[in-house]
Formats: sequence, structure tokens, C-alpha cells
Amino acid sequence: MKLGIGIATRGRPAILAEVLRELGRQTRPADRIIVCHVTPEDVGEQVAGVEYLSGPAGLPRQRNAIMDRAADCDILLFLDDDFLAAPDYCAVTEAVFTARPEVVVTTGTVIADGANGPGYSVEEGRALLAADTPPADRMAVRPHFNGYGCNMAFRMAVVRAHGIRVDEALPAYAWYEDLDVTRLLGRHGAILRLAGARGVHLGAKVGRTPGLKLGYSQIANPVYLARKGTYPWNRALRSMARHCAMNLARSPRPEPWADRWGRFRGNMLALGDLVRGRLRPGRIEEL
Repeated sequence: MKLGIGIATRGRPAILAEVLRELGRQTRPADRIIVCHVTPEDVGEQVAGVEYLSGPAGLPRQRNAIMDRAADCDILLFLDDDFLAAPDYCAVTEAVFTARPEVVVTTGTVIADGANGPGYSVEEGRALLAADTPPADRMAVRPHFNGYGCNMAFRMAVVRAHGIRVDEALPAYAWYEDLDVTRLLGRHGAILRLAGARGVHLGAKVGRTPGLKLGYSQIANPVYLARKGTYPWNRALRSMARHCAMNLARSPRPEPWADRWGRFRGNMLALGDLVRGRLRPGRIEEL
């Protein structure tokens, strides 16, 4: 199979360089590595063998540009620009897609996720990978509800056959864009989590969406996707309630890396717009 890796990036050239260096250690090298940036400053010095293209700002737009460029690939693995993949990640992913023709999406096992905390340095991420013990059965899989955007692979024949795109109505960091596009793909086959495809999500805080906008998206995007039919209402409501409660509870003593009060203000602004009938994901571009 022809396996491509797509990385959408913005404002993290130093971390991106380390991610690309790690990809050079894959036991099954990718046939293509495509990086979509907004400005030349996003990538710094270019790496030989990597394809670079520029695109309009916004994760969905950049990922769609990568899918267009990767039209000849059988598998397209999307990695965040701060995800360190274990050396056999691509080999395991290809093996599962080959052995299971019903699979349309795979997502790996994140052994440590810095998005849930202050984040990890590249050195910490490498140490976590080195200390990890993979499962005895590297081909072990289990069904999963959706692909996780920091590391998810698509069967491109299904993408092409059904004209599936990342929803560009979800702007900027695009909260839950991964859930939406993988649930669309999941209508045509299986979504699996792979035990043997492993990695560390550094959770870099550089380039993240500001608190007010993120808080707005935590309400607007689940509602939009529930109305669209890719996210069940019961899950959407639980997600909204959980984030509102967490942001409010932690606002008096927020984590150093999180603007909890800004997020809660964004939550309340979105709920107000919902009542007024003007809630939409793209409103964050006006905030």
C-alpha cells in the first residue's frame, strides 16, 4: 500500500522539525510526507524528502489541502505537528489496513497526552517512548467511536468514493473536527484503535486557540455536529456540560497553561447565542 503522512502546522517550526526527525526512524518509512503550512515561518528550514505546500489558515482547510495532494495514497495518516510516533507506528497501521479490508479509520494508542496537562518537551516525549512497553500482540485492535486528530489514518479509497472532507465550517483549531470526519468515514466501515501503533502527544501550548474562542467552540461545535448528525445529542450535551463545569470550577485557581475564565466566558457567550438562535462555529472569527 502507498502510505502518506499529512501534517498541518502553524507557528511551531522547532517542534515540527523534531517530529519530522522522529519520522525518519520509522521501520516502514512513509511513501510521502506532506506538510501544509500557512507562512514559510511555520516550517523554518525545509527537510529533504518532505513535500511542503501552503494553505489558508485553519486546521480543516489545511487537512483538506493535504488530502487533495495525497490523492494517490492508499492510506493517509494525519499526525499533529507535536506528535511523536513510535518507530513501528506506520508498519502496524499498514498491516491492519491490509489484513482488514473493512477498516476505514484507525487511531493509535497515545501513551502520554500533554494536551491534558502542561505538555511535554520533545526530550520528555522521547523518554516516554523509550520507556514504553508495547503489547505482546502488536496487531491487537478494538472498535473505537472516532479517530483522535493527533494521530488518525484514513483509507483513501473510501474518502474518494464518498467525497468526504474535513468540515471547513469549523474554523481555526476546529474543536471536534476529527470526530466529525471520522464518524462520516465510519458510516462506510470500521473505526479501530490500534494497540501496537503508539506515540506521545506533546500537547504543545504554542499556537493554541485563545481561551475565549476555545470556550465558544466547546459549545458551538458539539451543537453544530449534533444538528449535522455526526455527533449524538446525548454525547454532545455531556461534553458541553462537562467543559462548562470544569471551566467554572477551575477559574478561581486555573492551571498555568489554561485560561479557564476565558473559556468559561466563551461557554456562556455561546449559550447566549444558542438561546438567540445565532450560534455557529464560525463566530469565533469575530471574537
